[in-house]
Amino acid sequence: MSTTHRPEVGTPSADRAARLAVTVFPILVIVAGVLGFLLPDAIAPLGQAVPWLLGVVMFGMGLTLTLPDFSRILKRPWMVLIGVVLQYLIMPLTAWLIVLVLQLPAELAAGVILVGCAPGGTASNVVTYLSRGDTALSVTVTTCSTLLAPVLTPLLTLWLAGQFLEVPFASMMISILQTVLLPVVAGLVVRLLLRRWVERAQPALPWVSTIAIALIVAAVVAGSADRIVEAGLLVFLAVFLHNGFGLLLGYLAAMGLRMSQRERRAIAIEVGMQNSGLAASLAAAHFSPLAALPAAVFSVWHNLSGAIFAMVMGRRPVTDE
Repeated sequence: MSTTHRPEVGTPSADRAARLAVTVFPILVIVAGVLGFLLPDAIAPLGQAVPWLLGVVMFGMGLTLTLPDFSRILKRPWMVLIGVVLQYLIMPLTAWLIVLVLQLPAELAAGVILVGCAPGGTASNVVTYLSRGDTALSVTVTTCSTLLAPVLTPLLTLWLAGQFLEVPFASMMISILQTVLLPVVAGLVVRLLLRRWVERAQPALPWVSTIAIALIVAAVVAGSADRIVEAGLLVFLAVFLHNGFGLLLGYLAAMGLRMSQRERRAIAIEVGMQNSGLAASLAAAHFSPLAALPAAVFSVWHNLSGAIFAMVMGRRPVTDE
């Protein structure tokens, strides 16, 4: 999933906000999922608002982007390219292999693969900061993978999930343009035009995003509540393996490419943490509520695993600082 807080290294207020994001956010998402499961009839109608809620999240991401975020691409183009390639290589292929090994039903298989084909979530920026990783690299890779999502996400999903379900490439691409790219660009424009207003509103943005994401999770879980008991353990296993291998393979790949320790941490987190809000929205709109279930579970788990990763790595020294 995504939160809209962009940590600024070295400021106590940013540190407090970042720690709050990785502690309170998973709890709210879990509560939302439980409510969706217990009150499906009351919450399921919210499913129609999922694309709009995701648009709110991505608009918030756009509000946090600055021109230096894009200038970093020019300063380290190869490093950013490597991060984006690893993001769109490791997670889609890992998802496909997990689906085959676990022999998941078609709808769940498509949902897991769709999570793998999504861009990185901006919560990864917070986790990278707490892990003492390269936050600037994390922000830049997230931004680039998000801007490339309208083409790469439906293309990779068509390639890997087409054998399980019919994948509507064109309509999926249009959905991503509407719910991701346009809101991000709109947020960026608003920040450029109303910079002082946006800066005053910054403390509230993570909470707006968090509430929107929690509502998405509640809606997705409510839509497939009757199937969760049947498919729950299998989905949890798939998500656990997917996220775990993403973190591990991302770190090992960065190590193999002789990146610094701070860069390895950033790449590992970028690869392992996905924009599962986007995956849930696309799955619910183009496949089925059941196909959206892996994304809902992923949204809970990757924030918990990210918090654990940050706690472990944040206590380890960084010898190349």
